[in-house]
Amino acid sequence: MLEFKVEGMSCQHCVAAVTQAIREQDASAQVKVDLTAGRVSVESNQPANALRAAIDEAGYTVVDAPVSRT
Repeated sequence: MLEFKVEGMSCQHCVAAVTQAIREQDASAQVKVDLTAGRVSVESNQPANALRAAIDEAGYTVVDAPVSRT
């Protein structure tokens, strides 16, 4: 599982936008967004840089390298 620190998320619309962007890269991805912490956890077979790019393209800023969690 990868965890990204993301800036710019503040509501359920943001959650939906980030989730959709990630699932466009991997339709079977498991996505959990924690608005309070500004964290997005993703379980996916896609490389971290592709997921990071998808989040960025959705209009949000990934502010640190993804952390791999098992």
